[in-house]
Amino acid sequence: MAKTVTWAGGRVLPALGLGTWKMGEDPRRRQEELAALRAGLDAGLTLIDTAEMYGDGAAETLIAEAIAGRPREELFVVSKVYPHNAGATRLPQALARSLKRLKTDVLDCYLLHWRGGVPLEETAETMERMREAGHIRSWGVSNLDLDDMQELDDPRCATNQVLLHPGERGVEFDLLPWMQQRNMPLMAYSPLGQGPILRNPALGAIAARHKATSAQVALAWSIRHPGVIAIPKSGKPERARENAAALALELTDQDLAAIDAAFPPPKRKRPLAML
Repeated sequence: MAKTVTWAGGRVLPALGLGTWKMGEDPRRRQEELAALRAGLDAGLTLIDTAEMYGDGAAETLIAEAIAGRPREELFVVSKVYPHNAGATRLPQALARSLKRLKTDVLDCYLLHWRGGVPLEETAETMERMREAGHIRSWGVSNLDLDDMQELDDPRCATNQVLLHPGERGVEFDLLPWMQQRNMPLMAYSPLGQGPILRNPALGAIAARHKATSAQVALAWSIRHPGVIAIPKSGKPERARENAAALALELTDQDLAAIDAAFPPPKRKRPLAML
């Protein structure tokens, strides 16, 4: 059975989405990247994550082209605001630019990309104003560690997007359990670890047992956690379809023990890792 996550407000989403970091930047790759996004959407990966930072808006423009003609209510579009744009005056302006590039009138979720100099409370209240005005349906944060989340302490925050893959498991020690206790979904970015972890023999052996790929095993590992949505990026249609198949991959206790042996879980607090 394909794994799902329930968002704030009760919307049920696939536990895998589409990341777009570094997409839209090379005109020579545009058509293949469009095909990859469309293939992912066709495979049921309806959450698309982006940011104003990605290619200075180029990824948002790419997404607009990829989703053109699709029913907007079937999509879940997420973007992120730069920390220096996260204040009461600049956040609405940055949001308006993102909406224009995405050619939509509402974001399903808008995230603070990482913490900067603007007080979290100011960002939260400005996000709420945008939600009440109908420009966003929910809001959240990205790259905030447990102490930041405890300082924010806002039940209106819908998610926290952080780095999580078998080779980077620090959030499992404290941040993820804290979020799970609050029924707050965690969005896992770079769940394939930028590639090197996929060459690990343990993942390869598990993949062989399941007639799967190491990438599918890594994704299935991330979304085995209740409330985790992983957002791998793929610039090729065949890879997007391969990623989507991980929704139905069930890892056994033996598989998980092998991954723990290869990539030991955290036994103490670690600083939050970021890319």
